[in-house]
Amino acid sequence: MAQGTPVAGGPAAPANRWTQLVIGIACMVLIANLQYGWTLFVSPMRDRHHWDVASIQFAFSVFIALETWFTPLHGWIADKLGPQRGPRTVVALGGVLVAIGWIVNSYAQSLGVLYLGAVLSGIGGGAVYAVCVGNAVKWFPDRRGLAVGLTAAGYGAGAALTVIPMRMVIASAGYEAAFFWFGLLQGGIVFLVGWLLRGPLPGEAPAVMAKPNLVQSKASLTPGQMLKTPTFWLLYLMFVMISASGLMATAQLALIAKSFGISNDILFLGASTLTVALIVDNVMNGLARPFFGWISDKVGREVTMAIAFGLGGVAYWLLGTVGHDPWLFVLFAGLIFFTWGEIFSLFPSTCTDTFGTKYATVNTGFLYTAKGTSAFLVPLANVLMQTSGGWHTVFMITAIANFLVVALALTVLRPLRTAQVAKGQAQVAAA
Repeated sequence: MAQGTPVAGGPAAPANRWTQLVIGIACMVLIANLQYGWTLFVSPMRDRHHWDVASIQFAFSVFIALETWFTPLHGWIADKLGPQRGPRTVVALGGVLVAIGWIVNSYAQSLGVLYLGAVLSGIGGGAVYAVCVGNAVKWFPDRRGLAVGLTAAGYGAGAALTVIPMRMVIASAGYEAAFFWFGLLQGGIVFLVGWLLRGPLPGEAPAVMAKPNLVQSKASLTPGQMLKTPTFWLLYLMFVMISASGLMATAQLALIAKSFGISNDILFLGASTLTVALIVDNVMNGLARPFFGWISDKVGREVTMAIAFGLGGVAYWLLGTVGHDPWLFVLFAGLIFFTWGEIFSLFPSTCTDTFGTKYATVNTGFLYTAKGTSAFLVPLANVLMQTSGGWHTVFMITAIANFLVVALALTVLRPLRTAQVAKGQAQVAAA
């Protein structure tokens, strides 16, 4: 059946899958500041309330944990309500929680209230993220890496649009005003735009074509079946290792630049090192997701992981070694984000390739919880930096983690996935 053709008896009008992809990307752009704008608020909150940085960063960990750990539930609700009602209902509710969460942050006079805001925005952001990624893997089985990459790019690069205005609001009106207005506007727009989303009805998405470089299963495993496989838990471990490295850079970038003594050095057209780095990083983070997703559609998931994470290990080492120079800081921080952001296209694509499309929203949600697990490693970077007297040791550990994941992808993951898919194909054939 041609893409966009209505199913007989189906109540919904035909949907253009590219329109659905654009709507999902727009929603992701609107929640990007929840994670990638956070670093701008840490120092102002410390200065205003005299909270220690580790306590403030715990709110970031809470946000990431709940943004990810609730995604299986969000996916289950969206799938349960059906392709017409599920995506739009879950995303609209997510927009409301995002707005409320950041408004709570704007009024927080204690760490407890700040953590409450993180809980609300985390659950809301996760609802938007889970559904938009789930929609992408379902609408585009033929271009899964690219579609998920473009969707995730909205989350990775979206904050680049608001770095300068957000810093201006913080500088002129205080961080509280930035929390309030950006939360209200962005959450409100997600609520409105989310009602345009829906998933594919049976037969609307194109059939999967066999590709020699891709290991793709025609069998669909339930979440319970998937969780019993060693393949899933290897993917989970690899996701945690890479995610922890990137989240450390995301949450600590402003503090790292300040400790290097280059945060306010003017680089370009009056823009400081930190401002330039944040814009470049968000753009590179966004570009990485469709780029490496597209590459993985061509050469395979594991080979692409090896290329990206190998370059990431080099980037962490170079930032820790020569990052005290402002231009080199921008260059190698950008390379870190370019070789980290693609995990949010590679891992969902690999998960759906391995475990099938029927339960893809829930299954990718379970894998995405690895990001929440890794978030609790972020404050340890501050502890390690303080005990070692600098960031060099932190960067060396993250570099080693990247190289280890490269080895796991090439020598362990590939044969495990091949065996897993073969088993599923045999079960389909037997049935």
